[in-house]
Amino acid sequence: MTMRWKAFPDPVHDGQRQFRRVLAAMAEPGTLQIAEAPAVPDDAAIGAALWGTLLALCDLETRLWIAPGLEAGGLIEALGFHTGCRVTAAPEEADFALVTPATLSAAAPAFAEGSDAYPDRSTTLLVVLDALAEEGPWRLAGPGIPGTRTLEVGAAAPLMRRLAANRARFPRGLDAILTCGERLVAIPRSTRLEAPALGQPQEDSACMSQ
Repeated sequence: MTMRWKAFPDPVHDGQRQFRRVLAAMAEPGTLQIAEAPAVPDDAAIGAALWGTLLALCDLETRLWIAPGLEAGGLIEALGFHTGCRVTAAPEEADFALVTPATLSAAAPAFAEGSDAYPDRSTTLLVVLDALAEEGPWRLAGPGIPGTRTLEVGAAAPLMRRLAANRARFPRGLDAILTCGERLVAIPRSTRLEAPALGQPQEDSACMSQ
């Protein structure tokens, strides 16, 4: 089962390159990054960008929470084999949480948001989206954004409303890495989010199978 999930051809250098993509996405919120990551099995519930991000970020010390349904295709076994990370059943203990927008609905798990003294002790959301593109109804502003940027995330209003709530809690809050196929965008907690008008997804925003 684990061999269906491929690692990077050069785990050290490829993992470092993917890590730099994630850092670049965090430094410039709303900027689209294209991952160069191994293809995932056909029955996986995540795309290549998210798989590459998991390979780059997870190690023996990492605690990962996975929303029901996203473990499809033997993901948990593959993560254990390739990264050694620990899958936790307690969302508040997770360093990273693998989620969909629906996970952030009214009954959302209580993820760690850090504290004023230790804001880094929070959960980073790794999000599976059905659509992701620049130029959309959600407006982003804040550090790393000259003026504003816009983003199309499809039917992800629960997620975006949750991230917008970071503003009232800052420096506490949740950072998020949004993925769709091979596409990746980051929204750190310092980003301000507004939805002036919710329109239809852009034609090129839907994930393409890889």
